[in-house]
Amino acid sequence: MMKRRFILAITLTGTLTTVGNVATRAVAASPGIATYREAQWEELVPKEWDPTKRFRNSKLGMFSDSDPRVLQMMREMRETWDNAPTNSAMDGAAIKLPGYVVPLDETSAGMKEFLLVPYFGACIHTPPPPANQIIHVITTKPAKGLHMMDAVWVSGILKTFRGDSVMGVSGYRMQAAQIDPYEPPKK
Repeated sequence: MMKRRFILAITLTGTLTTVGNVATRAVAASPGIATYREAQWEELVPKEWDPTKRFRNSKLGMFSDSDPRVLQMMREMRETWDNAPTNSAMDGAAIKLPGYVVPLDETSAGMKEFLLVPYFGACIHTPPPPANQIIHVITTKPAKGLHMMDAVWVSGILKTFRGDSVMGVSGYRMQAAQIDPYEPPKK
């Protein structure tokens, strides 16, 4: 019974703070290759957008998980997040971003499409993040050796583009110029 309320509470309070906690590092581009600026997940969210504003005064603790008001609030939350606005200043930005792989199109030749998400388990074990925190990545040639929830760096040109998949609604799309395994920053 408490599970649904817990998921809603975690989802409403945790996602946008969690996304900024993915560690990042600077990587120099090879000569002749475009330079990609290291970006942060919070840059994808317009500064004025507050996904929790609409739900702040709800008293979830007063209701059971099966209460129609809780179910309605969860539907409204999902709608709010699926329609999350993107940051137009990021449209066309040459960036590299760390994240986790959620496969969309995987063949024996490799992965052709995946969602890049800001935290482990997104779209799989929890409700998907807001659309402005999901990037639909398309590879030029199938990427071999990628697996579900692998931590990677993806470099490319970011485009605002709303896409819908079985795993979640994405607010951005990127043609991957480079995909590298994630390595924590060196100190």
